[in-house]
Amino acid sequence: MKGTNLGEFEELVLLTVVALMEEAYSVAICDELSNLTGRSIKLGVVHAVLNRLEEKGLVKSELGEATKTRGGKRKRFYQLTIPGKAALVHAKSMRDQLWDRIPLLVWEKV
Repeated sequence: MKGTNLGEFEELVLLTVVALMEEAYSVAICDELSNLTGRSIKLGVVHAVLNRLEEKGLVKSELGEATKTRGGKRKRFYQLTIPGKAALVHAKSMRDQLWDRIPLLVWEKV
């Protein structure tokens, strides 16, 4: 899958897009990642990753309706694409295969 290898943060952003479903816009993604990871996540980094994922064809975006609470600004909502789903499934499969190769004995020693 050329061009679809995911970095750790790209994978986390993609998973968050899927988890948030119709509410997947940059601020919500940033907040969710901050809550889940306990790390301070910068909105600019999330924007950069979303742009990169869209360039790779792993997500697509569209503008929502303008709202008064945002001063007439529209939110950009993100959605997983079929290649994005394939990239996540591939990443999970690789991780699962590696986890399955670790003998139970190793964990008993830790």
